[in-house]
This record gives sequence, C-alpha cells and structure tokens, in this order.
Amino acid sequence: MTSESTPPGAERRVLFDVDGTLIDAVDNQRRVWHAWAGRFGQDPDEVYRVALRTRPMETFAEVVPGRDPGECLAVLHELEDEDVRSGVYAAFDGAAELLSGLPMGSWALVTSNYEHRVRGRFERTGLPAPGLVVDAAAVDEGKPSPVPYLRAAALLGVEPRECLVVEDAPSGVQSGLRAGMTVWGVNAPAAVSGVHRHFGSLREAVQDILAFASR
Repeated sequence: MTSESTPPGAERRVLFDVDGTLIDAVDNQRRVWHAWAGRFGQDPDEVYRVALRTRPMETFAEVVPGRDPGECLAVLHELEDEDVRSGVYAAFDGAAELLSGLPMGSWALVTSNYEHRVRGRFERTGLPAPGLVVDAAAVDEGKPSPVPYLRAAALLGVEPRECLVVEDAPSGVQSGLRAGMTVWGVNAPAAVSGVHRHFGSLREAVQDILAFASR
C-alpha cells in the first residue's frame, strides 16, 4: 500500500471511477436489471440483489443457469445502451466543478463499463468530456485487479505513486491500492477498508482533490 507522499516536482494525475463516484446511476442500474429480469421471466428484485454482488456472467449463471450467457449478455447490453439514450442521469454535487477545475490531461476515467456508454452519460449530465477512458474493453482483468489503474497511469505517462484514485466501491478501492496508488473514498457513509482518506460525499472532497492535483 502506498502513502500519500509524492516526490517533489512529480506530475500528479487523478483517476476517477464513474458510477457511484461522479455519476449517480443506481436507479438506472436497477431499471436495467429489472427489465432484463422481465425478458427472462425472473423475479426482478432477486435478480438485482444478485447483480449487486456479482459480475454479469456470474449473475446469469446464478439466476438463469440454463440460458446461453451470450444471449443474456446481448440483452443486457441492449438495455444498457437504450438506458444511456433515454434514461435520466444526474452527476453528483461537485462533479462539474471538480472536473472543470482540473488541468487538461491531468485526469482520466477508469470504469468497468464501456466507453461509449460512459461518454453518453457524460453528455447527458453535461460533465466535461474525458480525454482518456480506460474501460472494460481496454483490459483483460477488471477491478479489483490493479490492471485497469496501472493501464491508466501508463497511458498518462506517470508512475502509479503519482496518481490519486477516487472511488466509492470496495472492488475499485482494492484495485487502486494494489496498483500502489493513493486512494480516497467518496459517497459512502463509512470508509471503505484501506482508503487513505474518506469523504462522505464527492462535494466534501472537491477542494482536496484540486489541491492534490496542483501540488
């Protein structure tokens, strides 16, 4: 695990998770999974409960073990794409101010979603467009593996110790910690295990993140 120390003169970068960190997509995710459950004749609340703690392929294996996982995934992707086009999204308070205040090229998104959906959500919320998105298609291993965050640091041309990870979920926190980065948690009532600093909301963290990036 890294400390929050960075060598004097080193360039710093901020790496953000998206859902739950910058954009509130909980209601959207629930609607998508409920619609998916309806397509396969399953109980929507039970499917969503399983989906919250497993990856999609694992969810399919548990709730519809006899169905073709490829078919299940195709339906999920169809519903997610439609939600990006027609759903209502909200950025967390402080997200626009934060991203607008960071220097161009000093931040990136690291997400388990896909880039076209992330960019669609950013457009719908009016958030500044990201320059770099490391998505599910960019890496062979997702969070909690360190690979996504290490990939982002490499593409930005900086060492992991020069990066601040901003996350809301345990898997993302572990990904950042395993990558050797400073990790701050936001949008949770209690600190996720391992974070170097905890903020109850993104708004509370805005000035500290901007200060980190400007040192």
